[in-house]
Amino acid sequence: MKKVQFDTLEIDEFEEDQFHLPKHSHTYYEIIYIIKGSGIHQLNKNLIPYQSGDLFLLSTDDEHYFDIKETTRFFFIKFTDTYFNSNKKLSCDEFLLNTPENFMRDQYLKENILKFNSTNSIILKNTIDNIRAYNSVATISTSPIVFYQILSIFGLIKESLQQQNINTTGSGIDNEQIISYIHQNIYKPKLVQIKTIAEHFNISQSYFGTYFKRNFSISYRDYINKLRTQLIEKRILNKQLSMKQIAFEFGFTDESHLSNYFKKQRNVKPSAVKKIQPRS
Repeated sequence: MKKVQFDTLEIDEFEEDQFHLPKHSHTYYEIIYIIKGSGIHQLNKNLIPYQSGDLFLLSTDDEHYFDIKETTRFFFIKFTDTYFNSNKKLSCDEFLLNTPENFMRDQYLKENILKFNSTNSIILKNTIDNIRAYNSVATISTSPIVFYQILSIFGLIKESLQQQNINTTGSGIDNEQIISYIHQNIYKPKLVQIKTIAEHFNISQSYFGTYFKRNFSISYRDYINKLRTQLIEKRILNKQLSMKQIAFEFGFTDESHLSNYFKKQRNVKPSAVKKIQPRS
């Protein structure tokens, strides 16, 4: 069973003695806060005891069910991929680079109860109460106030993990690793598409272009085209490969495709490249 949600953000609060759904997954993400009660959270293949004040993060990859032992009041924050993307203008760089969606896929969060110190537990409860209160009087999906409250939940989680010296896959990236990845995969067009490289480094696809331009002073598209064109030119000048072989190496459909691409980038046909000096 896979539940579907069309609104970018929904808040759901209810109290039950027996969980109303069978084991299921979602097309959206869930932050689940236990207001009161206790039981077992069956999350993927893990059985995790829960009690009042516990917090769970579920991604679209997860399947779960609650085995309720003591009457439980749940508070669900449910959002789609579109929610954070549509509010990216409100986000700080850290959450744009390591999106909440990616963070929620971390394996550690599926196997352990999130532990908060007394201060952070109080802040978390107050944050949940703020969202509960605002949900009754406003359209939450477009509310900057609610958006920042949700971001603060992720901030509390990250701070608590840091205090416990726990590293997650939501950590930062290395610019050298990005360049290394590009150079290793420049011959495979699909692997250097923005969608693919953004997913590889856990960076929001919508933000990757902005991040690259700011850090490398060149647009991602221009960098890829410049690198690919330089490498093609070197192959031609070395005279070791035929145009057909070069086209195949760089993933072009045929020689004509390569020729048209090269001419568009350098304003000359590949056949004329021997008359010019290679560019560094």
